[in-house]
Amino acid sequence: MKGFLIVLSGPSGAGKNSVMNAVFPTIPNLKYSISVTTRPPRVGEVDEVNYFFRSEEEFDRMLEEDLLLESATFVGYRYGTPKSFVHEQIQAGNAVIMDIDIQGAAQIREKMPEAVFVFLLPPTPEELSRRLKLRGSDSDEVIKRRLAKSYEEIKHIVDYDYYIVNDDLARAAEQLRQIIMSEWLRVSRIDMKRLQGLWEGGSSVEV
Repeated sequence: MKGFLIVLSGPSGAGKNSVMNAVFPTIPNLKYSISVTTRPPRVGEVDEVNYFFRSEEEFDRMLEEDLLLESATFVGYRYGTPKSFVHEQIQAGNAVIMDIDIQGAAQIREKMPEAVFVFLLPPTPEELSRRLKLRGSDSDEVIKRRLAKSYEEIKHIVDYDYYIVNDDLARAAEQLRQIIMSEWLRVSRIDMKRLQGLWEGGSSVEV
């Protein structure tokens, strides 16, 4: 079977990374989408493992040649999703998953409408606020801005194929796993030539 792309979105603090990390050990042919970035590698990061580290000029060329599914700028550095990596993994029969905001998801939807789009919801605004405070990395003002942004993001849930409420990590991870496993069973993903070849001559099998 051919693989497919899963796009996971949700407000900051919804738990996207935690849910994905819980699912990876349960699906051997699930791959994380490696992004390209113009920022320099951090200590311990490896090119083409953690990121594709590229220069500003190389990033410009990728944009000009339409080699990215989506791109964005964050704190002065540019990030994007290389088409080649995603397509190679899909052709190899793997499912590729990425976590990305609604703007990036909208770009991908234009270029790969066949992708599977999943929205991860925090259970309540109060719980989202609690999780953001527990991080200990943002001021109260930043948390207020994140909460305001989350209200706007949640309005876009109608653009997605599935939603998961992350009120329990184990349950949310299992629901994501079930979505991915169900998508493997779509008839449209079957290699029909191989299937027909396997069953040709079935009437001659001895019983």
